[in-house]
Amino acid sequence: MKKIVLAYSGGLDTSIILKWLQENYKAEVIAYTADIGQEMDKKKIIRNAKKLGVKKIIIKNLKNIFVKDYVFPMIRGHAIYEGVYLLGTSIARPLIARDQIQVAKKFKAFAVSHGATGKGNDQVRFELGYHYFGPKIKVIAPWRIWKLKSRTDLIKYAKKHKISIPKDKKGAPPFSVDDNLFHTSTEGKVLENPKNSAPEFIFQRTTSPEKAPSKPTYVSIGFKNSDPISINGKKLTPEKLLEKLNQLGGKNGVGRVDLVENRFIGIKSRGVYETPGGTLLLIAHRAMESVTLDKETMHKKDSIMPRYAELIYNGYWFSKERFKLQKIVDLKRNKVNGNIKLKLYKGNVSIQSRMTTSSAYSMKKVSFEENKTFNKSNVERFINFHKKKLK
Repeated sequence: MKKIVLAYSGGLDTSIILKWLQENYKAEVIAYTADIGQEMDKKKIIRNAKKLGVKKIIIKNLKNIFVKDYVFPMIRGHAIYEGVYLLGTSIARPLIARDQIQVAKKFKAFAVSHGATGKGNDQVRFELGYHYFGPKIKVIAPWRIWKLKSRTDLIKYAKKHKISIPKDKKGAPPFSVDDNLFHTSTEGKVLENPKNSAPEFIFQRTTSPEKAPSKPTYVSIGFKNSDPISINGKKLTPEKLLEKLNQLGGKNGVGRVDLVENRFIGIKSRGVYETPGGTLLLIAHRAMESVTLDKETMHKKDSIMPRYAELIYNGYWFSKERFKLQKIVDLKRNKVNGNIKLKLYKGNVSIQSRMTTSSAYSMKKVSFEENKTFNKSNVERFINFHKKKLK
């Protein structure tokens, strides 16, 4: 019997897709779930899949791989899309696509399928990843080909096939929520009108800055070879380190972003993002580089960052261009070592100290006291040289 591997969340939409695949392709559907730190009920996933006759249910724990091999390299590149977005959804899709293809190959499936909608970026991100690792494996994108055109159609289909419908999804479309260990995004409903303020109840992992503790929290992040390795002197795995920073940042109201972004497919979309731990990492990493890297290296990284971020946003994580830019990002990562101490207070983050054994920063050279380490007589020649470049 033919086999299809479906990226399955256990929710209403992917349960409908699962049934639709069974009906339209007369195939065995393998339910595949990547655990990358999202809110998930494994028992519910298994229960819902079994109700639909699924025999193979695969739940893979990819949290540590996700942080170590995807989030950390992105942080090293200081990737921010359109000046605001820390790419929490974008960076997760390549890993899911790669692992889903590996499962498909293992079980000799002829196709893979996903639940990304026809208007979103995720369909592109998934399918570029599928193509890179399994170009001969068929891709089935139900939202682009089926006749179910509205939420009402989906509800009718679910009722017909006795698929359980969550109470908040009867009739009105829900908020579209995506989450993983790095972030949570919320879109849709009241947020679709950009004049509307985001209601407080949609925030899931950050406290409102107004309600955050009245006393600041201090946290020290240790770096080795440009990656974070410890919090307050305690070494942690990538997964546990990000979990801890999410907790600290979240309770202090850090990491909220409300933006209208330009999607790769050509439309604008409004979303609210929460990335508490990622925000702390980005601020700390830039601070660490400021005392460990030379000006030319830092400026080169800053110059390529917009393109680097755009590649990730568009789903080009496995492209030759992204690999090339990553080499530039990581060129002197062995020099980025030390500790950064941050102060978290009601949504704000400030740097308290920078500690490193690097020689890139010289206290003698920057001192206002007279010393012989900096030759001021060279400054006039430097200025005269640049005067000529104005012509």
